[in-house]
Amino acid sequence: MTLLYSTIPPLKTTPGQETINDAFHRLAKESDEISVAVGYISRLSLAELDDVVETSNISRVTLTIGMYSAEGMPERSYHDARALNRKWQSKGIGEIRLVRSFAFHGKLYYFASNNQPIAVINGSANLGVIKTEASNLRQYEVASLVENMTEIFSTKALIDKINASPISENIGEITDLKLIRETNFDLGKSDLAEPVTKEDIDIYRKHQTALTFLLPLKVPTEAERIAGTGSKDSCMKSNINVCYAAPRSARKSRDWYEIQFTVDKEITTQPGYPQKNVPFIVITDDGYRFKAHTTSDGNKQFNAVGDELLLGRWLKGRLVAAGLVSPVNDTMKDTERKGMITREMLDEYGCHHLRLTKTDKTVEDPEDGTLDVWTLFFE
Repeated sequence: MTLLYSTIPPLKTTPGQETINDAFHRLAKESDEISVAVGYISRLSLAELDDVVETSNISRVTLTIGMYSAEGMPERSYHDARALNRKWQSKGIGEIRLVRSFAFHGKLYYFASNNQPIAVINGSANLGVIKTEASNLRQYEVASLVENMTEIFSTKALIDKINASPISENIGEITDLKLIRETNFDLGKSDLAEPVTKEDIDIYRKHQTALTFLLPLKVPTEAERIAGTGSKDSCMKSNINVCYAAPRSARKSRDWYEIQFTVDKEITTQPGYPQKNVPFIVITDDGYRFKAHTTSDGNKQFNAVGDELLLGRWLKGRLVAAGLVSPVNDTMKDTERKGMITREMLDEYGCHHLRLTKTDKTVEDPEDGTLDVWTLFFE
């Protein structure tokens, strides 16, 4: 057994000492198989592991993550892990699994070549150790490099047991994992959206009435987005991708956050649907409050009051926070429409509609008097 170190001033490595990071990358270059079982991962370490698999021509790889079933998983890491899992599965080289039966806090790294074990790294370091970032820059980890065959086989046997059902499950097959939603910083750019507490949301949820409307998001498929001009009509009919429609001015692109949430007549003509130009308060499922109304002919447009970008910042901002799309600075220059919201993005996020539900509560507004309160949930 050999000790592996971190190197953080003033406790830096000395000649003859090897860091955990260096040992991992050295062993990966010698291997065609890697099995990792850790408690936690980071987005950068996932990307680094994928790069190692690519550059080292790894033919078998398994990453097992042990703590998120118990604690919940940050949604950006979740979506990145699912995407990488799909990539490895499509190439037939491996998968990403989550431990389900208990909280696994171990840190095990197994390396092999031509079905022959090379070594094991066993120690305190989660996957983040393979990619230095701000969150672990000053975090000192220690591990053991194990080259004794008996101990290597024992470690691999343990990893294999953890990777068996029902102890763990492929991340792509899990449907009930608690996600820790990222903060939607885009909505904070509007002064008209106020945060509300989880307790407030729970209260309004208890006061919901039976009057509810399901407002579908109209989006193209990824194939339609890629097809470009051949699917222009399909893309332009999207109620949240209007930023890709013809600009109002030839010299200025539409803002990426601009949406025109057009609701079908079959919904707007139902009894109890909000009347045209009559403002009301919405409470969102992620903890915001703002004033909304319906406008246009047949009250078909649903939008926020006073800020035409607010609804887009709330809705698209959640997809941005989840890491599923990046805002586009100039939609006219985005000829490939990479910023277009697609059905696949909504599938990955797990939401396809807005549910607008009236409550039996009202609030007093200094400008508009007594306003009804509705809940607006993305689901």
